[in-house]
Amino acid sequence: MAKRVARKSQKLGGWLFKEEPSCYNYAQLEKDGSTLWAGVKNALARQHLRKVKIGDRVLYYHTGMERAIVGEMRVEANPTSDPNSDDPKAIVVKVVPVRRWNPPVTLKQIKVDPLFADWDLLRISRLSVMPVSPGQWRRLEEMSREKAI
Repeated sequence: MAKRVARKSQKLGGWLFKEEPSCYNYAQLEKDGSTLWAGVKNALARQHLRKVKIGDRVLYYHTGMERAIVGEMRVEANPTSDPNSDDPKAIVVKVVPVRRWNPPVTLKQIKVDPLFADWDLLRISRLSVMPVSPGQWRRLEEMSREKAI
């Protein structure tokens, strides 16, 4: 009998999408009710975005001065070509807000937790779309109930 080999990519807790809050923030998403997540240029981030499916959970991370996970979203539509782009590789995903994380989970909190040592958020800081494992997701939810450092 062949052994089953578990692959990291098969065990997904969700995704993390990053955005500069001065461009589009979680409060605006709550106000709008939904948005098309667009403008992803990095090849690896686009690969990740193509794997997103309806119903997937997504963490909303504010970049810039804030550097924190501030909310949770849900994917409402599978990836599709960006209708507003001339780039044939450009894709969009429709997301809706689920809940604000109060308090947010800061990058500083994430950096001191050994569970996240190999996570793309810390390893590839410019990556705007990345997977989140189930264990990471659970730990981040726990951290969202703790006092920020």
